[in-house]
Amino acid sequence: MKHRWTAPIALLLTLCQGVCFASPDEDLLGKPDGYPLAPRMGQVWNEYYRVGSFSGMDKLSPHCVMEPSATPLPLPKANSEPSFRYKFENKTLSLDDYMAHQRVTALIVIKDGVIVAERSAYDRKPEDRMLSNSMSKTILALAIGKALESGQIKSLDDTAETYAPALAGTLYGQTKIVNLMRMASGARFVENYSGNDDIARFELAASKDGPAAAAKTVTERANPEGSTFNYASPETQMLGLVLRGATGQTVCQFVQDKLWQPMGAESRATWLTNPVDQTERFAGYVNATARDYARLGLLLANDGKREGKTVVPTDYLLRMTDAAQQPEQFRPGRLPNNALGYGLQTWLQPGSHRQFMLLGIYGQAILVYPELKLIMVHLAVAADASGDASGLHMGPERAALWRGIVARYGNW
Repeated sequence: MKHRWTAPIALLLTLCQGVCFASPDEDLLGKPDGYPLAPRMGQVWNEYYRVGSFSGMDKLSPHCVMEPSATPLPLPKANSEPSFRYKFENKTLSLDDYMAHQRVTALIVIKDGVIVAERSAYDRKPEDRMLSNSMSKTILALAIGKALESGQIKSLDDTAETYAPALAGTLYGQTKIVNLMRMASGARFVENYSGNDDIARFELAASKDGPAAAAKTVTERANPEGSTFNYASPETQMLGLVLRGATGQTVCQFVQDKLWQPMGAESRATWLTNPVDQTERFAGYVNATARDYARLGLLLANDGKREGKTVVPTDYLLRMTDAAQQPEQFRPGRLPNNALGYGLQTWLQPGSHRQFMLLGIYGQAILVYPELKLIMVHLAVAADASGDASGLHMGPERAALWRGIVARYGNW
């Protein structure tokens, strides 16, 4: 006897192969109200507003705009999806298992310029501009490379105050640009997202008087500059002031002209600005579509080239991302309590081949393996800033997923 439900279930199973999953914590994240935008900026980190806010930040804050390219880079999709598998907590899992475990809003895997896997969740759409958090640090570093190429910045060994006179006499102003890029100013500074740390105090001062004035609140070096890694977002804020001073342009305009359009962005992007002085909030707060983040990752995987044409000089990109070009104490496995390394505003992966990452709190990441021309864009609304403290361990499982994807095409 043939049951009436056999055909519909068979159809559902066919449609769901490789693309069906249930996202975690939907109600907690605002599904009952359609994933609402926070009423104001101070509430964007609230879990109930996080999905809506992370794809709508420029509706809440002043911002500048980076217009897309007149000739966007095509991103074709593969006819079929590889069967990605990874091992985590003694289980062999799939990409859809990962999406069911973790609060991922969008995920894209690209191999050789072709999208081989793409997922979205929590009703997010391809045209949504998604929050970068600290992935913007690497974008800023790429822009500094363009200013170095043009001679607007003479040397990364110049001090910040050379180009940003408002920083004159401050600890950060007297620090070399290259040491700010390595998070190695030596400043005594704690950034742990507790709400009571130094970054909270710095951002409060910057919101009142701007980042140059806030720089005056950081006065003590715990270590000689250049000697020790200590992650501190104000160092990126200083780099943004350097870039504005060196180029005479807003960072938005410079990035649009030198990076965003040349790489072939398809959609408008935005960067939130500080209402006090209209400077970009350099250490975070870029908003772009998942596919344009993928285009950025593809540019990096191609060593700074788009379709054979150089956008970012390869030697500079290697200086940013090659572990062998970093001082020993900044290479993978040498940072305090961290298996990663740190280049110029870019995280470095351990392994037998060059790999690196753009990272932002709450789970934002672009992972790049240049030799394989392989990237993964990972946008998320993790349960905590680090992605690990909640017990869901987004960071370790994301790393396991990436290892599985790499294993499909090559060696770690």
